[in-house]
Amino acid sequence: MQPFTQWRGIAAPMPKANVDTDAIIAVQHVYTLKKSGLGNYLFHRWRYAPGGEEVDDFVLNRAPFRQATVLVAQSNFGCGSSREHAVWALADFGIRCVIAPSFASILHENCIKNGILPLSLKEQEVEDLLAMLEREECKLVDIDLKACQVTFPDGSVHSFTLDTAQRDALLQGLDPITLAERYEDDISAFQQRDRQVRPWIWQTGS
Repeated sequence: MQPFTQWRGIAAPMPKANVDTDAIIAVQHVYTLKKSGLGNYLFHRWRYAPGGEEVDDFVLNRAPFRQATVLVAQSNFGCGSSREHAVWALADFGIRCVIAPSFASILHENCIKNGILPLSLKEQEVEDLLAMLEREECKLVDIDLKACQVTFPDGSVHSFTLDTAQRDALLQGLDPITLAERYEDDISAFQQRDRQVRPWIWQTGS
């Protein structure tokens, strides 16, 4: 997983609250374990008309937001079902950070596990950023995870917080598997002890 330390990218405004996982990726596109290509289905029902043509006024179909790597939304982003494909689709599209006042807890965890920063700011700060992205010529935001600061297009700097363990995982690019591998010796030692204490747990066969 690519470490997240500092990031500068175009931020796309999505002034919607309660954006659920079915809007992020519809259920018919989740019957796969392949992450590659899911970005094509990100917000599919909003990006495309029933005939398959692009919806001109949808934010990710507009320049310069086609190249957005940061998404800015309103509260309770990622609510609904717990499908991890929603985060896979965001990542495959190129989104490295979602900024919102609040996130659904499962999506928040899935973002961390897949290298996306779920960045929470105060509601008024998000509203100011949304307005700025529509109004100002500059659409770039700068994110410094080490300092826990985000710089808006107007140069204003805003602080945010993130759980220490989650922050460290993003900074080091650690997904749950690579994190567990760091404790391989400890895990092996525990298994050896547990075989002595609870041998019935380790029995196989009849």
